[in-house]
Amino acid sequence: MEDELAIRPYELRDEASVVRLWGLCALRVPHNDPYEDIKRKLCEQPELFLIGELGGSVVATCMAGYEGHRGCIYYFGTHPDFQNKGIGKQMMSEAERLLLERGCPKINLMIRETNLEVIDFYENLGYKKDPVVVFGKRLIPDN
Repeated sequence: MEDELAIRPYELRDEASVVRLWGLCALRVPHNDPYEDIKRKLCEQPELFLIGELGGSVVATCMAGYEGHRGCIYYFGTHPDFQNKGIGKQMMSEAERLLLERGCPKINLMIRETNLEVIDFYENLGYKKDPVVVFGKRLIPDN
């Protein structure tokens, strides 16, 4: 890889690039408005919304959070043209470092069970499947 990956917090100028990247990475789903998700994240621990940049282009994102008990990772993705080049590993390493710095003892991930490639990625980073079932309840209805 010619350019070195620059990892930095999200900036407002990144919005269009980030939403486009999430589409390319199949991270967008109809019931989540990416613009609203960005807006919400900027109100809570915006420094944990990480951008991976190569040559001035956004090629990766990681939205991390920590509520005092567990850390979470959302919107983690690398542009398809840059996958399998160590970018995801670098992004995750930085997210882990920032969460550990805050005293976070464990990170929880939610992965669609059909996304086998991503499951392999996390397993290679030392993540293991926990014996839990994830429940959710929408407090704000879909549009």
